[in-house]
Amino acid sequence: MASIAPEPPESANSIPPRQEPFLRLQSVMVYVRNLDRSLEFYLDLLGFQIVFDGRTESAQPGQSWVVVGPPDGTANLTLVVPRRDSEQFRQIGRASHVTFVTEDVLAKFREWSRRGVHFLSNPRLRRFKHALQSKPPLASDAAASGRHAPPIWGAVFSRFQDPDGNTFSLVSFDEVTHAVETQRRAIANRQEAERRAAQELEIAQQVQARLFPQTLPRMRTLEYAGVCHQARQVGGDYYDFLDLGGERLGLIVGDISGKGIAAALLMANLQANLRSQSALALDQPQRFLCAVNQLFCQNTFGGSFATLFFAEYDDTARRLRYINCGHLSALLLRADDSLDRLSSTATILGAFKEWECEIEESQLYPGDTLALYTDGVTEAFSPHREEFGEERLVEALRRHRSLAPCDLLSSVVDEVRRFSPHEQHDDITLIIAKCLPA
Repeated sequence: MASIAPEPPESANSIPPRQEPFLRLQSVMVYVRNLDRSLEFYLDLLGFQIVFDGRTESAQPGQSWVVVGPPDGTANLTLVVPRRDSEQFRQIGRASHVTFVTEDVLAKFREWSRRGVHFLSNPRLRRFKHALQSKPPLASDAAASGRHAPPIWGAVFSRFQDPDGNTFSLVSFDEVTHAVETQRRAIANRQEAERRAAQELEIAQQVQARLFPQTLPRMRTLEYAGVCHQARQVGGDYYDFLDLGGERLGLIVGDISGKGIAAALLMANLQANLRSQSALALDQPQRFLCAVNQLFCQNTFGGSFATLFFAEYDDTARRLRYINCGHLSALLLRADDSLDRLSSTATILGAFKEWECEIEESQLYPGDTLALYTDGVTEAFSPHREEFGEERLVEALRRHRSLAPCDLLSSVVDEVRRFSPHEQHDDITLIIAKCLPA
């Protein structure tokens, strides 16, 4: 007997499609004479990082290059060593027209100066009028037109050189400083929120994993196992094994409508309701599920519901009593290879306060195999959009029926994943129980 805890999905989250094509500034070329010397300058003195090393992948013979990026921002510099006979080589040592923006020029000036960066001047304040105005209008003109005179912005700036004499500007604008700081804080806040969300989701996953059965009541005539592979960190599929006393075992598979956190919360609620009311299951299974439905109704919202298959196995009589609440038919593969389907005997849970169910019975014999599952198994689809389906599930059970339940589970799930190799879209939950010889 074994119970396999749910596995995390291969891809927890999917990125929503963008409405417009992605666009950003990639890099600006800077021509240098020696890449090793330039890299020491940009990496050790300026604190840049290598984004891509193209020294072994240059398309032009005799030309090598490396892309470096500052610690903040998305634009990069492509350091290129051009051929000596090229026009680009003659541009080395000229003004680069590249401007670095920082919120504190003085602090960056002191930091880089200590590291050995050569500045052409100390930081100073330059005032200039709005860039969109070639010259300010007269006050009378501004008043007559109803416009304000263009504001005067202050910029603290300095210039520095790399080892090849390429000149760069280091500047701080009032508006840009505010924008840079706002952007940085927004990025930091978003990263912190994402970190917390990921941490909380991981905790939720661990908590939900504990809701699945941790111990399995021992049966003399039945060997069984269960598994749940979730499509996301948490999900709405549920399976359980309940010790009902009197040598009776409760086997449960459920599927909450919806996905993600909302479904996981309802799953936890359903699990709590089932376990809290399980004392009724031994003698009054119908009353047991009526009580569960009533409690579940009180906690559902927005049309949420659950399908559920509940079976009570009598270890002495080898008898299975079951109630199928709108769930997929359980499969009972007989030792003679015939197949019984244990179909629905009641409607779904959580949708109707006035709710009734019927109980059915089925006798198990040595060699019989019972499979309870959710639609994540049969509705897994191939790259050609074909569903795995009940027929393939039955064939897989027949092929591997000689295996122990735990191994049989693994074999069936492997077949589902080979059939549907792309990202899993729904939880895969399965219980296998085999009736043992006397």
